[in-house]
Amino acid sequence: MVMADRDDVDTASAPITALAVVGLAETMLNGLARVPFTQPWRGPGGLLDNVGQSVTRQTIRAFMGYSMGLPIEEFRSMEKIIDDICQVVLPPVIGVAGKVEIVDDEIGGVPGIWCRAKDSSDSYVDGDGTKSSINGTILYLHGGGYIGTSPMMYSAFAAALVRITGCEIFIADYRMAPEFPFPAGILDAADVYRGLLGRGVDPDHLIVAGDSGGGGLATSLVSYLHDHQLPKPAALGLFSPEVDLDLDHDSVVDNAAHDILPWSIPVAPYLKGVQPNDARVSAVYGHPDPEWFPPTFVCWGEVEMFRDGIRQFVRNLEAADVQVMAMEERGMFHVFPILMPWAESSKRVLRKLGELANRYVTPDPGASPTH
Repeated sequence: MVMADRDDVDTASAPITALAVVGLAETMLNGLARVPFTQPWRGPGGLLDNVGQSVTRQTIRAFMGYSMGLPIEEFRSMEKIIDDICQVVLPPVIGVAGKVEIVDDEIGGVPGIWCRAKDSSDSYVDGDGTKSSINGTILYLHGGGYIGTSPMMYSAFAAALVRITGCEIFIADYRMAPEFPFPAGILDAADVYRGLLGRGVDPDHLIVAGDSGGGGLATSLVSYLHDHQLPKPAALGLFSPEVDLDLDHDSVVDNAAHDILPWSIPVAPYLKGVQPNDARVSAVYGHPDPEWFPPTFVCWGEVEMFRDGIRQFVRNLEAADVQVMAMEERGMFHVFPILMPWAESSKRVLRKLGELANRYVTPDPGASPTH
């Protein structure tokens, strides 16, 4: 499901949607035309990484800048077209190249998709009493600034995580703003978490992960689980998490010229009157309990706009004696492992994530089955 398919979500007419798509294409071509004038060969990495970074930055910035200026019904219609394309293109590519299968499911009343290695058992979700060959389960909350994208758009990245970690991944299709502001997304994520536990997934082999707004939602979920006395996950994995919606750090302005994000980051549709320094939506203002907060992996780019807020979040975790592995990659922008998986920085991040998955969620081969 994509937001446009939900009840009470308005969409634009076919002619208006077509005009919006044409406008997007023109804007992205304009962004690409700027690349040669930005000295794309210069940067912190090799020639391929530097050029790829410049092309990616201009393309995604053009996409996001244009999209954020659309009326919400046009945005939803265009989002559906992109999702429809991904539904057709990505599953066969992922299946052949990545040997990962995609399966639709609904957990706790929330739709989503499973990404699993083709040769793995699915006993973690079927509860058939047999021991699974899957190392663990990842509940992934996709990014999009709390307002956009869909699980299928993240399936290629999820497939990479499946190969790296040996885990199965459920990408939750949680409700998004402005149609469904806070706390709808958190409640959906919590329902999926409860649903996974109800299917027999052991929290000791369960990772909660997310990027950007989904990363912020993941930290909100951890706080929710603590407040509602639910079992904590084995680990938390965050990619450029949006953990400070106050947006009052220097990097928000200083890095605007280097990041992929629009210079004006929308948070009001999600907050809808909730103060941005509320710890329920901005984990940087929370007080992590070292006895309960799970071991956390965080990565971000040196030149992304959220950098200073993420740095403060990491310092807070370290001060609270929470186990944390932090990686700030030089010269990189927001969610670079997702947008540039071929870059050396992205490869370092994924290798480290694989090591942490093996440390925190891989079952003991000698243990008896728990499902």
